[in-house]
Amino acid sequence: MDKQIELSKQQKSEDKFLIANVLDKIKLSNNKNKIETTNFFDLREQAIIEEVLGKRKQKNYKLYGGYNSAERRILIAFSDNINIDYNDFLSIIRINLPNNLKGGYEHKNYLGGLMKLGIKREKVGDIIVRNDGADIIIKRDIAKYIMENIVCLTRFEKSKIEQKNIEDIIYVEPKKEIIKINVPSMRLDCIVGELVKCSRGDSIKYLNEERVFVNFKEELRPSKNVEEGDYITIRGKGRFKIDKILGTTKSGRLSIQIEK
Repeated sequence: MDKQIELSKQQKSEDKFLIANVLDKIKLSNNKNKIETTNFFDLREQAIIEEVLGKRKQKNYKLYGGYNSAERRILIAFSDNINIDYNDFLSIIRINLPNNLKGGYEHKNYLGGLMKLGIKREKVGDIIVRNDGADIIIKRDIAKYIMENIVCLTRFEKSKIEQKNIEDIIYVEPKKEIIKINVPSMRLDCIVGELVKCSRGDSIKYLNEERVFVNFKEELRPSKNVEEGDYITIRGKGRFKIDKILGTTKSGRLSIQIEK
């Protein structure tokens, strides 16, 4: 499949750039018989990549983020018979907080610190927060810079900071909240309205503003029906899984269990 044909199918300029970057990395890997990598992609970007490369029946690539359920991943393009050492591409910055700060830092505190150092978001993978600190997955090419400069940030000046190999990651299962909603149907606008506690009309604004994703793909259709197992992401509100359809209420509305 011709590259230009594939790019013409992408409506947004940033998506055209995304696909061009990925296809160039794959071509370079094949031509030079070496491993090529990208920066980190979010779930929406990964869905686009998987769709395009699936159509091309591309095999010699892997989306990898450090552990099986990682949300942010880099693309690794490789030619046949090449062994991949993930430590060559990814590293961990482990921050252990002092006793007086344990339990006080959230994801935004760690990410905000990196942004203050001038680190671009695409260079940073998942940030796994624990009560006593966090493991931050990064591109290995910026590890030295971070280690030399992160100690200058007031928020981390008394913390113990180490660089670790990617296989040393300490994974903590994210907290999940179970909620129940009642909706007239499985239409996306109905579901979104209940999740963000707004009218059905206002829920359409979220779709028109391109803030709603179903299974990590942008969705603009209010009438789209969602199903059990689907993921709905609403920017600024969170990610939700349609866990179970529990049944029908006496008033004829559907009762749904949601995992947030």
